[in-house]
Amino acid sequence: MVSESPDPPRRLFTDLDDVRKVSTLTTPTGPVGVFPFLDVETNELLRSSDRIVALHGVQDPGNVGTIIRAAHAFGAGVALSRRSADLYNPKTVRATMGSIFHAPIAREVDTVEFLSEASSLGFTTVAALPEAGESPRSLPDGRLVLVVGTEGSGLPEEVISACGGAVTIPSQAASLNVAVAASILLYEAYMRVLP
Repeated sequence: MVSESPDPPRRLFTDLDDVRKVSTLTTPTGPVGVFPFLDVETNELLRSSDRIVALHGVQDPGNVGTIIRAAHAFGAGVALSRRSADLYNPKTVRATMGSIFHAPIAREVDTVEFLSEASSLGFTTVAALPEAGESPRSLPDGRLVLVVGTEGSGLPEEVISACGGAVTIPSQAASLNVAVAASILLYEAYMRVLP
């Protein structure tokens, strides 16, 4: 994953004894690099990305990292709300598989304020809901913020109300894992802008 960074690390641990000392894994492999913080301010995120996935209260670091990886794959940025897993949690970083170096990510975001700011800049804001939303095929091809919440409680009413629309992924299952749902929606949005 160190090789994914466009910039060299500030410090690189390659000796196995050193790697064991700084790694959180029981049996670490490969080098460990120390990098500066990579997150951006919300205004930079809104300026640099036409598609953004906003994570509201997504607390599992594996899901957060997987969504960051999907955002990178489909050309999107990421906004992490205040109660989401920390961007720099080792499990989050590992789950990104290096995409943390490529996708613009803002953290500690107030979701309702972010949606208001995005709307004022011409973004369409869409809440992902388990039912009663439009088809993913209805997603616009312009600037877009997709908002996803946790599997357990989903999105609170104030976040849903702050969105201009809602989308629901048709599924035979009662619900989808948040990382799976976000990935499907990011893919659908990405398909709208391909030539």
